[in-house]
Amino acid sequence: MSDKRKLTKDEKKLMREIFWSSFMLEASYNYERQQALGYSIGMWPAIKRYYKNEKDRAEALERHMNIFNTTPHVVTTITGVATALEKEASENPSFDKKIINNVKIGLMGPFAGIGDSLFWGTLRIIAVGIGLSLAQQGSILGPILFLLLFNVPHMLVRYYGGVFGYKFGTKIMDQANNSGIMQKISKGATIVGLMVIGAMTASMVKLESSLVFTIGDEKIPMQEYLDQIFPLLLPLLYTILMFYLLKKGMKPTTILLVTIAIGIIGSLIGII
Repeated sequence: MSDKRKLTKDEKKLMREIFWSSFMLEASYNYERQQALGYSIGMWPAIKRYYKNEKDRAEALERHMNIFNTTPHVVTTITGVATALEKEASENPSFDKKIINNVKIGLMGPFAGIGDSLFWGTLRIIAVGIGLSLAQQGSILGPILFLLLFNVPHMLVRYYGGVFGYKFGTKIMDQANNSGIMQKISKGATIVGLMVIGAMTASMVKLESSLVFTIGDEKIPMQEYLDQIFPLLLPLLYTILMFYLLKKGMKPTTILLVTIAIGIIGSLIGII
């Protein structure tokens, strides 16, 4: 399929709906699933269009309630790709729906890096600098120009990112169906998704031991030697433990309370 394929009238309407729904991304941010609920709301225009019965819609919404986190300004590109995959899933009974979340997880990390660098690290700084210089001179154009310099590119990227993502996802599906590479896509998306989860574990889970063993006159900090043997071993083991408890049916809220308790008790007795 050509990258220059024009969207139909109905597809353009869907892109507009996804664009406006995407602003709910951080409306219900939480530490259990982060932006998942907002992302599900952003996917709702596609879900209600492609799935006609309540069971399929509920299944799709639940599918998108898995943990998700990326820069809000670029989320529509990921939503667009997921929309194309949901369309294929609704039309093809043999489609492996696990691919949808695997692709989402694979994309959210790289797009977060791009979005943070572009919008928070570059465009925001430039807009603030220009806006402040005018505001210090007493000009009302200061805050107005700041908002325009930041939000005009943001709105353009947010809308056309969704269009690009949808076209890109549709093109992938056409090529996959014609060449029979769906299994490779599924495997590749799974690998990338696991890599992203591993990176998130290393960067977001903080756990260190403060134990210090004394042998003779020499003090041996446990954490220092653990880092030499296996860096970030404790966060990895704790994440595996949490995953095991989730698989055993323990509620996320209970796990969160247990984590808080371990942190407080461990700090009081001096082991973490």
